[in-house]
Amino acid sequence: MPPADLSMVGVDFHSHLIPGIDDGSPDMESTIVMIQKFKEMGYQKIITTPHMMCDYYQNTPDKILKGLDEVREELVKQNINIEFFAAAEYNLDDGLSKLIKDKKILTFGDNYVLFELPFMSEPPNLQEIIFDLQMAGYKPILAHPERYSYWYRDFEKYEELKTRGVLLQLNLLSLTGHYSPETKKVAEKMVEANLIDGIGTDCHRIEHLLQFEDNLKLKHLHQLVNQENLLNKKL
Repeated sequence: MPPADLSMVGVDFHSHLIPGIDDGSPDMESTIVMIQKFKEMGYQKIITTPHMMCDYYQNTPDKILKGLDEVREELVKQNINIEFFAAAEYNLDDGLSKLIKDKKILTFGDNYVLFELPFMSEPPNLQEIIFDLQMAGYKPILAHPERYSYWYRDFEKYEELKTRGVLLQLNLLSLTGHYSPETKKVAEKMVEANLIDGIGTDCHRIEHLLQFEDNLKLKHLHQLVNQENLLNKKL
């Protein structure tokens, strides 16, 4: 198959490009290199999503938006024409309930909120957090559900989340086998079952984009790029 045309996707809404505030870009130079690669690959807009973790990456909206302004200033200086925005990737930890209650959540698009789960086991308050987000007027998007191995033998869990109004965002690197062969199989199965609402690079460093760029001919990637109701195309 020919390489997938990423200009049809247009927007990436999961990455870690603000320098020095999480495990993503370490400095402005690295950020600019990655953004230039996004542009070369056909993206017109980036909504970067730094980690929000109460006990590790203690970011705040002010800190993220300050970093956003600094990156935008550098893009202007270097005459790089691409839309650049920021939200956050919220970890479902002890601090998330308070952020929801206080309405200190960074959103994007139509009040969308990107959140992730622990990788070891399903949190017992998952359904409660989903309910709280929705009651507060937010639209939850679960980051990389294909990476939560505790659901690999409970595929109905993905369908259950969808019925509860949770959107599912797949990491494109999952289709390359980057995380594990089993993650790749689950990702492909989710695409075939039409469970994916949006896609993201989850880019932390330039190597992620280069690996993805080397795999643009994948069948399941083509299927996602051509998906008419893909959330990326509406942002």
